[in-house]
Amino acid sequence: MSGILLVIVTLIILLPVFYMLVSSVRTTADLGENPLGFPDPIAWGNYGDVFASLDYGRAIFNTALVALSSVALVVVTGSAAGWAIARHIRGWTKATYRLFIAGLTIPVFVLTTPLYLLMHTLHLLDTYLAAILVYASFNLPFAILFYVSFLRSIPQELEDAAAIDGCGPLKTFWHVVFPLLRPATATIAIFVTLSIWNDVVVPLLFLTSGGVRTVTLSVFQFVGTQNSIAAAQLFPAVVLAAAPLIVLFIIFQRQIIGGITAGIGKS
Repeated sequence: MSGILLVIVTLIILLPVFYMLVSSVRTTADLGENPLGFPDPIAWGNYGDVFASLDYGRAIFNTALVALSSVALVVVTGSAAGWAIARHIRGWTKATYRLFIAGLTIPVFVLTTPLYLLMHTLHLLDTYLAAILVYASFNLPFAILFYVSFLRSIPQELEDAAAIDGCGPLKTFWHVVFPLLRPATATIAIFVTLSIWNDVVVPLLFLTSGGVRTVTLSVFQFVGTQNSIAAAQLFPAVVLAAAPLIVLFIIFQRQIIGGITAGIGKS
């Protein structure tokens, strides 16, 4: 019974995706005559038109650059801070940890105005660095929370053995601790990438020129700046924006699940 229910729920979730894919290769006239039908004829040219209109290659490059740079910054700083907090139980580390956790409770919209003013003062508006720093600041509290929870399930004896062998703190972290954090790192990297790829608020504020727009912002402005948009353009634009995420999840789904389950350790 549970298996049948699971299949039904899966089909319900996938039905809009299927409709989007089918509709993306239909003409506007075909959609108007029979919105729930199948392509007749198949209009593969829809993707070519939208690809050129979105400057898709440039938008994908911009998004990938911002996402990968933000992930690298979050992973390096989050793992190092999480290791220090998890292994050095002091009054100041507990206070620092609580401060980072408090950052998770602050709504993003509360921070956008001061961050915008800060980036304006630093002359970083409309640059990749502005978006990277903003995304890193938004995701760092979650990364520290996740890394601290994960590190508490790793025996400290491994680090003690490295210290006996003559490894300093930096060498111990990089060669002993960080490799053990791979499941957590993979999970954080995926979730941060997904959040950045789907976001339109930060690019809308900090990346306004066409040369640095992300793919989500390109689709948003492609749809929003026109008085009317044909369905034959709307559906391919949505598919092109979502396709890299779907591929990413399919490739790394085991790491996501493994990272979540492996992170369930000592509290």
